[in-house]
Amino acid sequence: MQLIARFARPRAVESLPVTFDRRRVYVLPTRFGLFYLLLVFTMFIGALNYNNNPALLLALLLAGAGLASLLAAHLQLSGLRTELIAAEPVPAGSPMPVKISFASDDSRPRHGLQLRIDNHHSAFSLPAQQGAIARIELPTEKRGWLDLSRIEVSTTRPLGLARAWAWLQPDTFLLVYPTLETDGPPLPLSAEDGNLRRPHFAGDDLHLLRNYQPGDTLRSIAWKASARRNQLMSRTWEASHGDDLELSWHALGLPHEARIRRLAHWVNLAEREGRHWVLKLPRQTLGPDSGPAHRHACLRALALMPEYRDV
Repeated sequence: MQLIARFARPRAVESLPVTFDRRRVYVLPTRFGLFYLLLVFTMFIGALNYNNNPALLLALLLAGAGLASLLAAHLQLSGLRTELIAAEPVPAGSPMPVKISFASDDSRPRHGLQLRIDNHHSAFSLPAQQGAIARIELPTEKRGWLDLSRIEVSTTRPLGLARAWAWLQPDTFLLVYPTLETDGPPLPLSAEDGNLRRPHFAGDDLHLLRNYQPGDTLRSIAWKASARRNQLMSRTWEASHGDDLELSWHALGLPHEARIRRLAHWVNLAEREGRHWVLKLPRQTLGPDSGPAHRHACLRALALMPEYRDV
């Protein structure tokens, strides 16, 4: 099987969407199918030897069912189309939930499909003339781009006598964020601690307060306003340019990867507190800005930093 899989492997990466035509689908008997074949062959030889016509007819019917199973397994994959592969970035070391979208133009339902990436498996089915999304969790070991390598889609339906499979090697790469520093320090509050000008609270006016959200730090909670309103309220920070938070690569006297983890931790913390910040890296500066899009841009830049480089 490994030798056959080596020849069946696509020779180059492919852009989505990719359709499994009949030339890309391979079919072989399963172990149960081989036992079934041996059983039918023994029955056929015995029927010929004893000139038993009913047994001969039964053997031929069973052989026909086996051949039909090969064809049915092939049809389960033939015409199947892989349309999209997507995943939200996660910190390195966390499992990444990957979604793979499949579709088909014909009216055949496809049940009992198996998706495999390396040693990770997932099952899904495709209703007639509808799309389906297969979900699979992949481990992440380091920051940067995660190469999906090759993807196998297979099935043993309908009788389990044959296994049909097809390979796909997409040109899709998924982003893995840097590992966040565990129990990292709070945001720096002075130039000596990280090139930051101290922020100023803008008071307890209603328009500068918002309801408390899980993840807000204790420092951002407006305790007096919370007591007056009998519910937790969080302060928003002044968005003036002079109070932009500066997170500088060169202000940290840490090893290469430790700097990346520290800055990733601070980027998450700054976004959680609703701060405006600028991230200064050796060859690029991002911001000042705020919000989820800016957070993603900063974490992406940190994830794609060279692994071992004296900068």
